[in-house]
Amino acid sequence: MRCSLKKLNVQAGKPIAFLHASDARILGVHPGDRILIRTNGTKEIAVVDVTTTFIKRRELGLSDEVIRSLNLSLSSSIEVQPMKFAQSSILLKQKRECDPYTEEQLKKIMGDIVSGALTEAEIAYFISGINYCGMSLQETRSLVNAIVSTGTKLSWGTKKCADKHSIGGIPGNRTTPIVVAICAAAGVIMPKTSSRAITSAAGTADTVETLARVNFSVRELQEIVYKTGACLAWGGSLGLAPADDKIIQIEKILNLDPEPQLLASILSKKIAVGSKYVLIDIPYGLGAKVTRKKALDLKKKFLKLGTSLGLIIQVVLTEGSQPIGDGIGPSLEMRDIVRVLTKNNSPQDLEKKSIFLAGKILEMTKKAKPGKGAALARKMLSNGSAFVKFKEIIEAQGGYVRELPLAQYKKTLFASATGTIEAIHNRLINTTARIAGCPQDKASGIDLHVHVGDKVKKGEPLVTLYAESLFKLKSASTFFITDHPIELG
Repeated sequence: MRCSLKKLNVQAGKPIAFLHASDARILGVHPGDRILIRTNGTKEIAVVDVTTTFIKRRELGLSDEVIRSLNLSLSSSIEVQPMKFAQSSILLKQKRECDPYTEEQLKKIMGDIVSGALTEAEIAYFISGINYCGMSLQETRSLVNAIVSTGTKLSWGTKKCADKHSIGGIPGNRTTPIVVAICAAAGVIMPKTSSRAITSAAGTADTVETLARVNFSVRELQEIVYKTGACLAWGGSLGLAPADDKIIQIEKILNLDPEPQLLASILSKKIAVGSKYVLIDIPYGLGAKVTRKKALDLKKKFLKLGTSLGLIIQVVLTEGSQPIGDGIGPSLEMRDIVRVLTKNNSPQDLEKKSIFLAGKILEMTKKAKPGKGAALARKMLSNGSAFVKFKEIIEAQGGYVRELPLAQYKKTLFASATGTIEAIHNRLINTTARIAGCPQDKASGIDLHVHVGDKVKKGEPLVTLYAESLFKLKSASTFFITDHPIELG
């Protein structure tokens, strides 16, 4: 069926096509089905929606995502046809019996996920199957290879290329920009791609975005890395492992993160970006994502899987029972980063952990002798080399280092009694910051004035909350007062 284009100026987050009900009947498609759109030798799969109001017969209303993908104009000739049954959908039932997938089968599934041939419900079925049945080491390795095969794989020649990853969950744990700056200053190539916040107050990409661009094409990223030796980019804009990006979207909806998919997601991204040396940080403890026992189990699996994939990999377990740094929220976390890099009133816990992680990478890449990595990392900080490199990266990404303004409205909350800080609950602190507007409102968040073990007197400040509106500030302060993220004993 030939159709004319109707621009709707709709950003749906996925390819959507609106058909008139009569055209849908002719094609034999229903809402939620897939159609294949062809034009000028290119094609795109889109999800169907049906209407009788704002779309005429032989018109095709498309979301902006499809229009950009196909480079369509109002004069474009568009051919529409129903999608054939995706063969990989049959494979999804395989996990119902807990039968293992081959690498070729997984490549077929991942390819259909990227093309849009599998529905969101089918992707959810796939995730649920993995969650229920698990995967062997070999099967997880095949999953990594299948995910990598769906996108571009970067290469940096003979240069030593490294990456670090934290499984997250700890507020303010913004070590990545500091580690990247230290290691790049010492000559390690670090094309760092990071995520945005899911349940936390800020992801690395959200924080870096306070100073510079983080959305780049692959070519732009390569230019930045060739120029500076590193980057601090948002991974979601690059399409290096697009199957994983789509799976993660469905995982968020399901609130599921099957362990094999977690392992495959992390390592596929490292392989796709061209990293040979990989450091995994697993924070554990009360309020962290995992217990120490679970962290040890994950460590063993990361090491086995990473080694089998040809990576030089180390895994470190770090204490994660309280926030790291003083600031929680994009701008406040960037403030802490700059303070560490300039040695100006830096949060000591953030500085110490960053030096520890950077030291491990410097030893892995043989930029430092065994046991001497932390000393070299500390030197890169104290002599200003890391800060110079950080500024270089930020400028290459179209920004500049400056003091960031904080949100217009603020409120300081005080200790109700004299005592010792016994606990600071990560989840409740993250929730408070998100109620205040994080990560969307980058200048909002929490400034922590205390840490576990500190002694405080009645009336001394515990936190200062920042928000872009009085309503958000009031809501955040009410939650804090009611749910007691900070325990005083």
